Amino acid sequence: MNALQTAAVAVALIVAAWSQSADKADAASPWVDLPASRVRLVASPAKTARGSYLAGLEIVMAEGWKTYWRTPGDAGVPPTFDWSGSANAASIKVLYPAPMRMPEAGAEVIAYKHAVLFPIEVTPKDAAKPVALELALEYGICRDICISATTTLELSLPPSRDDYSDAIKAAIARVPRPQHSRRKADPELKRVAVDGDASAPRLAIEAKFHGGSNGADVFVEAPDGLYVPLPRKLAEAPGGIIRYETKLSQDLVRALRGKTLTLTLVSETGATEAQWPFP
Repeated sequence: MNALQTAAVAVALIVAAWSQSADKADAASPWVDLPASRVRLVASPAKTARGSYLAGLEIVMAEGWKTYWRTPGDAGVPPTFDWSGSANAASIKVLYPAPMRMPEAGAEVIAYKHAVLFPIEVTPKDAAKPVALELALEYGICRDICISATTTLELSLPPSRDDYSDAIKAAIARVPRPQHSRRKADPELKRVAVDGDASAPRLAIEAKFHGGSNGADVFVEAPDGLYVPLPRKLAEAPGGIIRYETKLSQDLVRALRGKTLTLTLVSETGATEAQWPFP
């Protein structure tokens, strides 16, 4: 079983366990069938240490189809979440589990396949009252063609809380952690630099994958709509160190100066996130 298959099986198990938990608690919106997929909101019986409620958006896809990460890669569209119809919500934050790199018609994209559960942190205005979630959702669902899927989902989150469910723990565990709070098996960013001369600049990245190199990958995001090409793996050194590189145009270097890049490191054993100021 390869890295993508292993990750897909893990996600399927998470979603299956989550579905059973949500069904038992009757804490899920009805399934909505959309092109090559179905979606619903689910609620966790827990809240975070900061007092936020926990919920999730579950997307299950037909075999061979995929949906995209917040930065889709060379092609594709990210999901959009409009919570403006919600009541008693001071803030709502969608968390993104670690994605995978996938080939697509001569390009590479950053996406999910089979199923994904996006954890959602909801901070209520009044903690003694329920939060009424209303989500206007749009996402791309793609195989040989890409289709835009849209729907509106609603779910009430009551203020009574118990402990975390195993499923929501598993979903949150797949969300990349900051480098300073990474776990033992999480990837560690070791070096980022702009190498090469002015005519052929490139972004060089070195990361240590403590849990092994299976599924190891790095994704780079820039602000203000700027796109940094997907890094290429160059070499793997002893001790789990892997070097990546991505070529930068001179125009992109000028546009990136003084901006902060986000680097997401993923593997089969964990995921982390780091910020790096472009010189």
